[in-house]
Amino acid sequence: METSVKVFAPASIGNVIVGFDVLGLAVQQPGDEVIVQLNDHKEVKIIKIEGDGGRLPKDTDKNTAGIAVKSLLRKLDSKQGFDIKLYKKLPLGSGLGSSAASAVAAVVGANALLGNPFSKKELLPCLMEAEAVASGSAHGDNIAPSLLGGLVMIQNNQPIQVRRLPFPKDLWVVLVKPNVEVLTKQARMLLKEHIPLNNVVNQFSNLAGFIASLYENDLELMRDSLNDFIAEPVRAMLIPGYQSIKMAAQQMKAVGCGISGSGPTMFAFTETQFSAQKLSERFQQEFNEINISSINYITQVSEEGAMLL
Repeated sequence: METSVKVFAPASIGNVIVGFDVLGLAVQQPGDEVIVQLNDHKEVKIIKIEGDGGRLPKDTDKNTAGIAVKSLLRKLDSKQGFDIKLYKKLPLGSGLGSSAASAVAAVVGANALLGNPFSKKELLPCLMEAEAVASGSAHGDNIAPSLLGGLVMIQNNQPIQVRRLPFPKDLWVVLVKPNVEVLTKQARMLLKEHIPLNNVVNQFSNLAGFIASLYENDLELMRDSLNDFIAEPVRAMLIPGYQSIKMAAQQMKAVGCGISGSGPTMFAFTETQFSAQKLSERFQQEFNEINISSINYITQVSEEGAMLL
């Protein structure tokens, strides 16, 4: 019987421009790594965190990894203890699902050490508890793709129900994270309670067009549909250089470009690795021109999601 496992959970792009709180996409890189070990203390302890600059709590009632594992144990009525080590490879406050990834990796590891009593999908309620603490509200557009992989549609949050959607495997994803921070709670507070009917209709139309493009493998339809009328117009003000990045993506014929989750990371889809590289360089240049450093990633969709290493 194994007493320790190492788990990788990938970053995720929440909303995917047109699906606010409804769509999430897992990418191969970057991601968090977590080591979960059985202990004899009948307690869940976070004994190490690297890569967070000392900002994350080790208190298991305040850290998403601890919350998710404790929820799992309650469901099993188990007193088993775990020691958890978090290796944060995802920048905090990035819009890449950092809090979700560490929770996903931890709960997948604990579940594996207990003999996998739950399927991946059955772990989602445990993760929703953790996201409620991290974001101020429980939503699954980061935890579900990081856990399950691919493009995930959230059908319902309470109880959470999800469905995988097809996504073009040959598309490349460019991520650019400028050296500014946007907290999810702050970004959600900016959103308007009342939205003009015309904006809602346009959003419905684009979401329908995007989903149709997935089943028809129609990149032109996808390109035309990936425009947001609800969250991005408000959140754009939190990201210096937002308009320049959008314009650069359009000029270089990206399939789509927008804010990842609540930001400040922005992303774009391209048809080739070469065009992804060129676009990544252009994004970095745009931020350099306004004296903002950035971290760039060139990746593709993660089909597997969280995995044992």
